Order: sequence, then structure tokens, then C-alpha cells
Amino acid sequence: MNVLWIMADQLRFDYLSCYGAKHIDTPNIDRLASKGVRFDKAYVQSPICGPSRMSSYTGRYVRSHGATWNGFPLRVGEPTLGDHLREIGVSCSLVGKTHMTPDFDGMKRLGIDPESTIGALVSQCGFDEYVRDDGTNAINYKNRHAEDYDRYLREHGMDAEVPWEEWANTAIGADGQKKSGWFLENAPLPARVPREHSETAWLTTRGIDFIESQGDDPWLCHLSYIKPHWPYLAPAPYNDMYSKDDLPPVNRRDGEHTHPLMQAWEKTRICESFSRNDVRDLVAPVYMGLIKELDDNLGRLFEYLETSGRMKDTMIVFCSDHGDNMGDHWLGEKDLFYDCSARVPMIVYDPRTEADATRGTATDKLIEAIDLAPTFHEFFGGEAKPHVMEGRSLQPLLHDQDVSWREYCISEYDYSTRDARDGLGIDQSDARLVMVFDGRWKYVHVEQMRPMLFDLKTDPDELHDLGDNAEHQDQIERLSELHFEWARKHHTRITRSPQIVEKMAAGKEPPGIYIAYWDRADAEEHGLTAPPHLDQ
Repeated sequence: MNVLWIMADQLRFDYLSCYGAKHIDTPNIDRLASKGVRFDKAYVQSPICGPSRMSSYTGRYVRSHGATWNGFPLRVGEPTLGDHLREIGVSCSLVGKTHMTPDFDGMKRLGIDPESTIGALVSQCGFDEYVRDDGTNAINYKNRHAEDYDRYLREHGMDAEVPWEEWANTAIGADGQKKSGWFLENAPLPARVPREHSETAWLTTRGIDFIESQGDDPWLCHLSYIKPHWPYLAPAPYNDMYSKDDLPPVNRRDGEHTHPLMQAWEKTRICESFSRNDVRDLVAPVYMGLIKELDDNLGRLFEYLETSGRMKDTMIVFCSDHGDNMGDHWLGEKDLFYDCSARVPMIVYDPRTEADATRGTATDKLIEAIDLAPTFHEFFGGEAKPHVMEGRSLQPLLHDQDVSWREYCISEYDYSTRDARDGLGIDQSDARLVMVFDGRWKYVHVEQMRPMLFDLKTDPDELHDLGDNAEHQDQIERLSELHFEWARKHHTRITRSPQIVEKMAAGKEPPGIYIAYWDRADAEEHGLTAPPHLDQ
């Protein structure tokens, strides 16, 4: 048995037709959903690339692994999915993006050579690197790992100092001049790279190459796509496949933000830009085109899996690391806990016969992204590690087993590097948010300020913040207590399993240690045999 773990970057759940989207058709992702379980309330542990992925790759909350923002290294020694799988004889390989930043200082302190076998695994978040591609401009971002794709483009006649920049992220305007995909006004133009050589097509091919190279030993392949993450530039014909007339109505209202943090956030450059109708009308259709391109390539991948027989022995998971606000709530980019950003698609196809009863079904159980790591570990026969991986295996839900489930889910956000913090005068140590969602009420703890509260039953679009409404104080207190309950749990006691702890508790003191016994008779009465040299 094997696992193919597919992750898109910055993909909204509600831009897939299997999740109810009417403005776009994604038949190949829909087909996967028809073969597996669609999780309708799946939330990431942080609505930003780096910390979200570090949680997915460790099975641990952001507060536990500590990599709270993009570029914040995952500390040396933090156990990863790859570590857990290799213990049970399963390889764990990467094809695509991780957004991992190595802890070089930690490796130096411990004497670990980054070029050594251990150093390489630590640097790659526990993955064996088949292909790493984090995209973007390698001139400005020295550790973005796009060299393989650059080399591929050169081999196909697309040479430049940085081929990714000048072909995948550049178009030709009506005046014959090169136009950068970084500038939103150029979004409708076709990228210079042909569709068959786009980053999405190339990663799909590399994923197939990886699978074909595998023998009989079990493997997990993390096929991690760059798109539909910005820059919003697509190859033809995806660049103009949709227009503003295909867009769903923007989800926002005048005077929506009453919270000081949101009022400051709304004034940042990204939000002011995406709050403009003309920007959304240009960019969102291209975002849809990038999703359509991804779906088409997944069709090619799934066809390969069918014809090669791999659908019979491979669990397939499709998800995203976060969504995209795309002008909703007067916001741009990702960030924060609105469903368009923190809620993600998650589809799991389990090839085993035990999953036959749930094929083509959906569930509204509260799912966290950290649930995938223990799911994979159990799939390969590993024993549960609840003291390390804080998520819950999805296997009972996949196999239609009656099991009690979590009553709330958690997401966290560190905005210490965001512009809104400066405008409010918040110290970086206090620039943190925690979401508690119980399936109806979404509570956001805001350090140094009042909380936010949304009732998704009466306000599914999340347009009315009830955090300052006295009528809902009981809900605020209840959810605040859930936050406190979660915070009180063990998050860093990972060196001793529950079984060992119970054994230590049953065994009392270590052998040869006698504490608070009156005499030999007292010790022997309690089942201890005192050494003969005592009392002699």
C-alpha cells in the first residue's frame, strides 16, 4: 500500500464544483470525491503557507512546533511524518513545494552537517527530496528551490537568467514588450510558457515519474503544487478561459469591520488593492483558470493511476494549505480565519475494501489538517503516537466506524510581521490570534483586544462580528473556556508515550529506591523486597 498526498497552494474549497461551486467545473477532482470521502469542514492550523505546512508535516499545532510564520525555521529535533514513517519501513518523498526553512543555527549548535544524510532530512522537513520546487524568483529568494524547473525550461529552449521569472511569470503585451506577472494589471495576459511546460504540468509529470520509479516497497509521495498561488498568471488557454461574468458575487458588506484589528487590516496595501472591483474582475478569472489547469493535470495523473493499476494500492489525498480571500471581507491574499482562507478542501480516497461503505459520501465532522499525518501513519500499520502527533487518524471516518469525534477545532495566526500590527501599536509578542470553531460558533481570541465572534448558522457568510454584543457573552465565555482547555493540554511532552507513562506510574519508584518506608517490614508489606545489606 502507498499514499499519494496531493496539496494545492492557496486553493479555496468553494472554487471546486464538488464543494458546490457553480461558476467553475472541476470534473477530475469531483471524480476523486466520488471515489472517496469529502470532508466539508476541514480547517488548517494556520491560514498562511509556512506554519500551515509545518503543522501538516508534523501533525502538530503551531504552538507546539513553533514555526509560526513564513521563514521561521522548524527547529531541529521536531519529529516529522517522514521520521515516523521511516521507523516502520516506509519512504516519504517530496515532489514540489514545502515552504520549509531549515534551522541552520540549530544544526550548527548540534554539530549536524546540512549536507549529511541527517542534515538533508532535517533541512527538507523529513522528506527525501525527489524534486523540491517552491517557485518564485531565485534571485530575490535564495532558498526557494526552483532550480530543477529552471533547468527543465532551459532544456526546452526557454533560457534566461531565471527562466521561471522570464517564462512562467512573464507575458508579452500588445506592444510586444515583456510584462511581469507580479503586476496585477497583466493577469489576463498569457504566460510565455506553453501549457505543456507550465509549472503545474511539469510537477504532474515529475509526480508520475516518481511513481514509475518505485519498486515493491511502500512509499508516501507528497505531490505539492505551487498553484493557484500568486503570481496570478496562467498559460493559454487558461488565462482567458473565464471572465468577470463568471465570478460569484463578492462576499462583503459596507461597514463590515467593527473590530480595531480588522479596521487596521482593511487599510493595508494588499486589502486596499483587492477591495477594488477592477482588480478582482481581472485577477479572479485567472485564479479560476489556474484551478482549471490544475484539475486538467490531475485528470492526466488519475488516468495514469487507473491504467497502471495504482488506484488499487494507493491512498489518494487532495487538500490545500489555505485558501484565498480574493476580495471577500475587503481582504486580499490569505490570512485570518474567514472560511475563504482557513477552511480548505480535503478529499480522501482509501483503496481498501473497508472504505467501500463511505465512497462518494461527505461528512461535516470537524477536521484539522494535522489529522492527515496520523491517518497516514495508521494506514501503514504504525502504532498511534498521540503524545507527538496531535491530530486524529481519519480511518474510523473512512471506514464508517462509530467513533466520538472532536467538538471544536483550532487554528492559530502570528501577525507579528504584518503591517496591521504597527498601526495598532501591538508588541510583536502579543500579535497572535487563536480561532476556536465548534461547527456553528467561530470565536477568535485577539490578544490585547476584544474577541471576535461569528454565528455561522444565522450568518454563514461571516459578515457580522458579534464579539462586542452583550447578548452573546455566554457564547464568548464558553468558547473562551474551550480555548483555555486546549491551551492547558500537553503540547511538548513528546519524549514519553502514554504507555511508558502508565508503566512508570504502575512501577512507582525505580528499583533500589525506598522513599518514606518506616522499616523493612513496611517495605515488604507493600510488595518490595529490600536488599539484604539494609539494616545489617
